[in-house]
Amino acid sequence: MALVLPSELVVDRFLPTVRAMLATRLADRGMTQQEIATKLGVTQAAVSKYVSGESGGDDRFRDHPETVATVDRIADGLAGGEMDGYDALSELLALIRDLEDRGPICELHEEEMPALRGLGCDLCVRGLDPDVRAERDVLANVRTAARTLASIPEMAAAVPNVGTNVGMALPDARDETDIAAVPGRIYEIGRRIEIPANPEFGASKHVATAVLAARSIDPEVRGAVNVATDEALLEAARALGYDPLEFDADYEDRGEHLRDRFAERGSVPRVVYHQGAFGIEPITYVFGETAVDAAELVATLLEEATT
Repeated sequence: MALVLPSELVVDRFLPTVRAMLATRLADRGMTQQEIATKLGVTQAAVSKYVSGESGGDDRFRDHPETVATVDRIADGLAGGEMDGYDALSELLALIRDLEDRGPICELHEEEMPALRGLGCDLCVRGLDPDVRAERDVLANVRTAARTLASIPEMAAAVPNVGTNVGMALPDARDETDIAAVPGRIYEIGRRIEIPANPEFGASKHVATAVLAARSIDPEVRGAVNVATDEALLEAARALGYDPLEFDADYEDRGEHLRDRFAERGSVPRVVYHQGAFGIEPITYVFGETAVDAAELVATLLEEATT
């Protein structure tokens, strides 16, 4: 994995672009190339390239509204004498902090370090605190679980028409925004499993509802996968010592209904299912302590069901 610091991108991509933008705007405001060079701390030859458009630069900064506004503000201040180098530096540092907070610098960082994609990375803003690590671990777990599902030979037949999803809750999850899942769900296309995107928090209301209901009874249960209800799979669960729990599909508040059913059982079964209703496809939820645990149980159940 390439190890790239955001500061490298600031130096290599952001700073040359902003200098070129400032040089052009200061020239438009009547300053000579030598005066511009003195203000920017570069050579007159560099200013000549900036002004002539030979310096290149990155369009994602050049076209970024906040960057444009900041550069215009600095150019006005330097040209009019209302700003000095200290003031300009202060403006640029504030801009960089904003661009590192899910802005263009963050986008560039993810391009240079693909391992950061889908992690909701905000190290530049918050640092590596326990909350960030927990979010990162949950997203990584769901990614692994999705790949596990895609590798199961029998999985294509188990994907319902509405699609499959796999989710996992943060340790102190309160609502669906604390549950990571795959946006757009996982689909079967041509007997192959398609995972459309990296997991995100708040990506699946249905899986989140099931996980939150389970956690209200057993906080250790944080992962779930939904598959099509199939009698062979339910029989496989029974054969392996799991006692599937049936619930009604058409309850208006499914979360409350699931909590009631779990409370009646006195625990959260690893397998719960419904047989569908008018306009509702039969669905089975497989639970685990993590998303990977749930996905691995799905693999075990499907293997048992087909032998």
